[in-house]
Amino acid sequence: MERKRHIAFYIVFPIAALIIGAVLLFAFDLLNGPAYLFVLEMIFFALFVIACFLLVHHKMRFRLIPWGAFLVVSAVTIALSKPTTEHWSAVTYANPEKTEALRLDDGLVQGVYTEDRQVEVYAGIPYAKPPVGEYRWKEPQDPDKWEGIRDCTYFAAKSMQPAANPIMNTLVDIYAEKGWHPDYKMYSNQDRSEDSLYLNIWRPVTEKTNLPILFFIHGGSLTSGSTAFADYNGESLAHRGVIVVNVAYRLGVFGYFAHPDLANESPNGTTGNYGLLDQIKALEWVKRNAAYFGGDANNVTIAGESAGSSSVSALCSSPLASGLFKRAIGESSSIIGKQPPHTFRSMEDAQEVGAKIMKEFHCSSIEELRKVPAEQLVQTAYSNGSMTLDGYALTKMPNQVYADGENNEEALLNGYNVKEADAFVVPTYLTDITNKGNIRKHLADVKIFDEDIIDKIMDLYAEKIEKDAFCAFNEIISVYWFIHPHHIWSEAAVSTNIPVYRYQFTKENGYYGTYHSGEMIYCYGNVEKARRSFAYNQSDYDLSKTMVSYWVNFIKNGDPNGAGLPTWSTYNETKGSVMELGEHVGAIDDRYVELYKIIDEAVDKDLAKAN
Repeated sequence: MERKRHIAFYIVFPIAALIIGAVLLFAFDLLNGPAYLFVLEMIFFALFVIACFLLVHHKMRFRLIPWGAFLVVSAVTIALSKPTTEHWSAVTYANPEKTEALRLDDGLVQGVYTEDRQVEVYAGIPYAKPPVGEYRWKEPQDPDKWEGIRDCTYFAAKSMQPAANPIMNTLVDIYAEKGWHPDYKMYSNQDRSEDSLYLNIWRPVTEKTNLPILFFIHGGSLTSGSTAFADYNGESLAHRGVIVVNVAYRLGVFGYFAHPDLANESPNGTTGNYGLLDQIKALEWVKRNAAYFGGDANNVTIAGESAGSSSVSALCSSPLASGLFKRAIGESSSIIGKQPPHTFRSMEDAQEVGAKIMKEFHCSSIEELRKVPAEQLVQTAYSNGSMTLDGYALTKMPNQVYADGENNEEALLNGYNVKEADAFVVPTYLTDITNKGNIRKHLADVKIFDEDIIDKIMDLYAEKIEKDAFCAFNEIISVYWFIHPHHIWSEAAVSTNIPVYRYQFTKENGYYGTYHSGEMIYCYGNVEKARRSFAYNQSDYDLSKTMVSYWVNFIKNGDPNGAGLPTWSTYNETKGSVMELGEHVGAIDDRYVELYKIIDEAVDKDLAKAN
């Protein structure tokens, strides 16, 4: 009997050890903890395996010792495997060289050079007073001046937002990578703070006079995000003679909370758009300081992706932003529509949520709510990721601004990716994967799609649904949430007689590809510096160079075209076609035209019902 048990051990235990080892490999990648703990765990695992073999002939109480020790060590190392939270450096190489002091209107700043010493980076420059204490939920105030030289070699903390979940982030990466590419170089989390109204500047070393300025607004559903993410690092554009400024702004409950008491105490009668007002304040700062850092205050292009693009469309519609920029770039979101599908809500809805938050934190006044610590307030159960019609930053519906010819941009470049909604749709229906049997039920989850609209969509997509209902549904939602809003924005802008350049990004790769945000690493010139170098090849580098050229040309003169580039005709000239940016670069037919018509009908019916 003892002999059989030992034989079973030598067969079963190696298999079990391999499984346990694989689980540990996966677990520590998911946790993104410190690398030394992973190495320590692997050492203990090896000792555990050796001890199990050495004790195989001993009594059970001795054989359990390595199991107990291994379980205790694993529990401790896993509990400690949390990424550190740090200030992020403005550059990634060790011991960066500091720049000379740069004088701004509020004081002197000192940044760092990039590794090739061709670009200066100034990070964490305040453009407004910290919006804390009595300044929480107030219009942003001018920053205080400072004495001496301000250290601007590190990014400021990102705006207060829910803490990142490393396990969820890794799972998203695995889905995006279409496989598992473990990475045991552990990465720290960026610190976060309610004191976050800071911006960053990248400027070329050689040219420092009257340069065009790109003002970039990060995405994140108006509830998350950072100015420090590598995909839109400004170094590459600075190499091409563009000064890049990107800006942090209040997010979530700090940026878009609304309450009538706040409107009453505001000298402008505003509430609900604090994050948008921050962006306008930062544009005013750029206008005031452009000459100091070598920029042309009269040649500013605003740009943004996702919620940043929604913000760009809002800035194009805001009377407060008039004269603060010249051109606009919008990537993968817009609120220019009769009924924007996201990042916009009515004041009634905004204040209703505000009242619920007051109740949630047992506060009877704004003064009490202002005293709730930011770390607690950020955990609110209620979403605050939408702008609203506040009568100050936005005085009329954005689509009406365009109808009245009062939009602020003189030229518009905008577009979308072909699989925009996948990253949102797939997690939602993870336990009920879309198929031919349930696609109608899933379409009904879109509140403006009634049975008649669903019938028309099902008829239009009958062939695609029969072939692949999962992909068909994702495409329909991509069009509704992201692509149709850009169609509306383009049409509205054309009606005001400004040049409009519209694109569709179709380049697949080994990472985000054509998912939401996949284009950014290309158009801001960071593919060659990508952490996931395995995901890209020469075709990606070539496309990135083309897209950077288009973006830089547009930033400089309002026209993306230039020598050696495929011609990008205006949408004004080529109604019904868009510029494809992918393996092929050139005009293609807009394949969603018929679905636009059905969505327009759905919106009109829903608005009529509400009235």
